[in-house]
Amino acid sequence: MALETFSPAELVCFRYLISGSLLLGIAKATGAHLPRGRELWMTAACGLIVLGIGNGALAFSEDWIPSGLAALFAATSPFWLVGIEALAPRGEQMHWPAVRGMLVGAAGIAFLVAPEIGNVSANRAVLGAFLLLQFGCASWAAGSIAQRKIPARAHPFVSGAVQQLATGIVYAVPVIFHPQPIRWSARGIGAVIYLMIFGSIVGYSAYIYAMDRLPVAIASIYTYVNPMIAVVLGWLVYREPFGVHEAIAMAMIFAGIALVKRAASGHKAVRVAAANEG
Repeated sequence: MALETFSPAELVCFRYLISGSLLLGIAKATGAHLPRGRELWMTAACGLIVLGIGNGALAFSEDWIPSGLAALFAATSPFWLVGIEALAPRGEQMHWPAVRGMLVGAAGIAFLVAPEIGNVSANRAVLGAFLLLQFGCASWAAGSIAQRKIPARAHPFVSGAVQQLATGIVYAVPVIFHPQPIRWSARGIGAVIYLMIFGSIVGYSAYIYAMDRLPVAIASIYTYVNPMIAVVLGWLVYREPFGVHEAIAMAMIFAGIALVKRAASGHKAVRVAAANEG
């Protein structure tokens, strides 16, 4: 909806410029520690990789393909996160039970968006969107893992605010020097406000906090929750159909999430037991 009013670059710029400024203003007013020096530059760089490339890829791809298909392509994000974390120094190793849970969740996403995919013919735009989104998912994962390993004094919410503001500032460059016509509409403006509040201020802050506190496998499955929320909102706001097909898909997604949670809890118990024996 937001892309009906703004170009992808304008959407990313305005969304994160405003949300980052608001969050940093709140952090300043409450006396929270603000990153400085190397911590500031490293946090900003991670934000550009995660949001500038990762979320930017999603915004540009949705100019080519429907949102449902984009959600399916982005469902590979947990595998990128877990895989890059496993390859990182002192990273959490990949475990088959967690991967199995992610596969079940991904199958649920595929089943959920299958009707929309059936109406899309294979063409260069779809292939281009798929490749762009995989690059975006890989960038999101790499930036998230890098941020997770940076020694930081700032609270994760503050780090997220710095990342959002940095992304908004960088995207201001193409917006200023290559402006696109804005097609004003209440629907588009409302969508941008929604994204700023629930996607950036609430959602991304929660994601940064989860990545700081939880195992990567658990934090990564947020990707499977987003399409379910979209379906519920579509049903509540636009009275889009919600029937047996959607219920089965959600059950599959919840099963995948439960399997990942169970696998992570079991692995943690094994590590605690091993440490006690040692």
